[in-house]
Amino acid sequence: MRSLLFVPADAPRKVEKALESGADALILDLEDSVAAGGKAAARDQAAASIARLRGRGEGPRLFVRVNGLDTGLTDDDLASVMPARPDGIVLPKAVCGPDIDALGARLAVHEAVIGLPAGATRILPIATETARAVLALLKPPAGNPRLCGLTWGAEDLSADLGAEANRDAAGAWTGPYLLARDLTLLAAAAAEVDAIDTVHLGYRDPAALERECRDARRDGFCGKLAIHPAQVPVINAAFSPSDEDLAEARAVVAAFAAAPGTGVIGRDGRMLDAPHLRRARRLLARQDRAGE
Repeated sequence: MRSLLFVPADAPRKVEKALESGADALILDLEDSVAAGGKAAARDQAAASIARLRGRGEGPRLFVRVNGLDTGLTDDDLASVMPARPDGIVLPKAVCGPDIDALGARLAVHEAVIGLPAGATRILPIATETARAVLALLKPPAGNPRLCGLTWGAEDLSADLGAEANRDAAGAWTGPYLLARDLTLLAAAAAEVDAIDTVHLGYRDPAALERECRDARRDGFCGKLAIHPAQVPVINAAFSPSDEDLAEARAVVAAFAAAPGTGVIGRDGRMLDAPHLRRARRLLARQDRAGE
């Protein structure tokens, strides 16, 4: 998934507008964008939106961001939305992997009740919203088939740290948030799932968003969270490999296939070895998943 667009679950018109954005996934939000007094209504609206969109056939993947496990609201969130069969659950304030396991156990019960195959509902944790969660990434989650990626967040983390800001005067992330970003990327690689970059709050600054996407892709992120439909085309373009990138990856794979048993090959004046082959294969596999 290149682009995952947050939409308030209690705003059906915004959900309809989000469908036109081209996002690979919509995240119907029951957490930060919904006031405390509106949680119950938002749950019902989220379930109705999923059921309505499912009836249209093809479309973006549908996720729901529930309230964190420490709020006492998660079980009510799941009870309302799981009968509509979302593709996945976004878990905020997640401490990997205890919280992933705890959510997975809850999902297994709901899947059994509504007749879904065990493990059908995927989990995308927001893995850096507290200091404890950041440190937990030093022991990355492994072997959980529900895990479809890892993403990170800076705003809640800055509140947890008591920071005055999370970016410097030039707009770059300061030290603690660079650490959280990098640990997310490393933990995702260790768990063999996609790393999804966090939101860019300046939705009226597409140039800054494009730069941030370019840097994220360079480092190994596969996609990015979005907070506004206008951000989606920028994100999709940035995380879509060009025809030239795909052609080069296919050529590298073909060159190694033509020289079985060879660990190093020469191509266009460069020496290529196993890491180059692995990188080419990963790019092609990512493109195949995007096509699916």
